[in-house]
Amino acid sequence: MKQIISLNVNGDSFEVTVSPWDTLLDVLRDGLRLTGTKKGCGIGTCGVCTVIADGKAILSCLTLAIECVGKTITTIEGISNNEALHPVQKSFIENGAIQCGFCTPGIVMTAKALLDENPKPSDDEIKEALAGTFCRCTGHVKIMEAIKKVSP
Repeated sequence: MKQIISLNVNGDSFEVTVSPWDTLLDVLRDGLRLTGTKKGCGIGTCGVCTVIADGKAILSCLTLAIECVGKTITTIEGISNNEALHPVQKSFIENGAIQCGFCTPGIVMTAKALLDENPKPSDDEIKEALAGTFCRCTGHVKIMEAIKKVSP
């Protein structure tokens, strides 16, 4: 049975009709047309669907949309400010951390959540945060450099 829920996404409130089994990923992409969040494996192993919910990086393919009622959701579309790129996005571009771009939104959101919680992470902390993401193009060397350059 479908129901209407309210989601706070990127600072805006949306009412959407969902089935109990609809994932946050499907609601973001199909219901709200926020296609910056990519659909990868669908089983939580690649991290391309990562968004931030109440300050924590989450896999939107494993999160039911109804679980997100009352939470603040941020997608890749919500981190730039007046069309200016977020510092993490700028650093990824400046440090060659972007290749095909498919996994980039999820990794940027993972990095942002890490840096919001820990502005000066160690290499091990960055590696641990990135453990749930997978880039088939570059690996994580350039991505780690980009994240470290955003740290103070």
